[in-house]
Amino acid sequence: MAARRIKFSTVAVHGGQEPDPSTGAIMPPVYLTSTYVQQGPAQHKGFDYSRATHPTRQALERNLAALEGAEYGLAFGSGMGATSTIMLALSAGDHVVSCNDLYGGTYRVFRQVFERFGMTFTFVDATDPKAVAAAITKKTKLVWLETPSNPLLRITDVSAVCRLAKAKGAQVVVDNTFASPALQRPLELGATLVMHSTTKYLGGHSDVIGGAVLTSDKDWHERLKFLQKSVGAIPGPLDCFLVLRGTKTLPLRMERHCANAMKVAEFLSRHPKVAKVFYPGLKDHPGHAVAKKQMSGFGGMVSFELKGGVDAAVRAMKSTRVFALAESLGGVESLINHPATMTHASIPREQRIKAGLSDGLMRLSVGIEDADDLIADLDQAIG
Repeated sequence: MAARRIKFSTVAVHGGQEPDPSTGAIMPPVYLTSTYVQQGPAQHKGFDYSRATHPTRQALERNLAALEGAEYGLAFGSGMGATSTIMLALSAGDHVVSCNDLYGGTYRVFRQVFERFGMTFTFVDATDPKAVAAAITKKTKLVWLETPSNPLLRITDVSAVCRLAKAKGAQVVVDNTFASPALQRPLELGATLVMHSTTKYLGGHSDVIGGAVLTSDKDWHERLKFLQKSVGAIPGPLDCFLVLRGTKTLPLRMERHCANAMKVAEFLSRHPKVAKVFYPGLKDHPGHAVAKKQMSGFGGMVSFELKGGVDAAVRAMKSTRVFALAESLGGVESLINHPATMTHASIPREQRIKAGLSDGLMRLSVGIEDADDLIADLDQAIG
C-alpha cells in the first residue's frame, strides 16, 4: 500500500522540521554564531562557518523545499539576492528570455547589471507560449517567468512554456512570489527552478527581507550552493527564524488573502469610476482559465485603473485609511502601491507603456482585514 501523501497545511507546519535534539525545542533555535568549534582539522558536525551553512538557515531551506515539493532549497538575504545568484550561474554570451511584465527590480538587475557582463535579455509577452519559443536562440539558457505577473497579474501557462523551452534546450525559472506554494507549484508543472522573495507571502508579516531558490535538479543545486557560499548573499539567523514562523500560517493566510482579494476585485469591477480591473479570479480576465488550471487559488494581488487617470489615482492613493501607501506586498496588512513611481520606476516609461503598465495603474496587496472595511476604504478613497 502506497504511503499517504501529507497535505500542504501539515507540511507548512512540520516540513523539514524536527524538535531540537539537544533541548526538545519545538521551534528551531536561532543560532547566533559565525563559527563552530571543530574536533580536529576538517572534523566538525556539519558546520564550519555560517556563510557556508547554518543550522537555522538549514531548517528554513528544508521547510521551503518541502513546501515547493523540491529536493533542495537555498535561502538568500533578499529576493534580489536569489535572482542575482541564479544569474551568476550563467556566463558572458548567455541569453535569457523573460516575460515583459515583471518586477522592476528584476528588470533593473538584468539590464543594468548583468548586461554589463555580456549576458543578453529578450522580453516577450509570456502569456503567448509561441512568443516565448520564438525568442529562444541557441544561446538561451533560461526562460524567466512571473505568473501571476507583477503588476498586471498576467497568467502564463507554465506547463506549455516548459515543454517548448526544454525542447529547445532552455530551462525555466518561475518567480512564484505572488502565488506562493500554497497556490501554485511550478516544479510540478515542469519548471527547473522556483524563486521567491520570502519577504512577501512566505514571511507574511512585513518584518523581514529574504529570498529563496528551490529545485530538484542536483546540478543546479550544487552550482547555486557554491555561489551562495562564494558570493555570500545569505540571510541572518533571525531572518530565517522569522520566515519559518511565517510559513507555518501560510495556508491560513492565503485563504483569507484570496477571499478578500476576490471581494475587492468584484467591488472594483462594478464601480462606475473604475476603468479596468486586473485579477485572475474574475471570469473575464484573459488568463482566468489557465490560472484555474494551474493554481488552487487566485491570490491576494489586485491591480486597477480609474477613469480619471493619473490625477484620480493620486487622489485615491492619498485618501485611503486602511490601505497603506507603501512598497512591497504579501503582509497581513493591506497596501496600495503606484508601480510607475515605486516598484517599477526603474523600467523606462516607454517600456512600461509598451508592456501595458499605465501611469495611472494602482496595485493592491489585499491583506487579511475584514473585507467590508477594505471595500469601504476604497469606496471613500475613489470618491
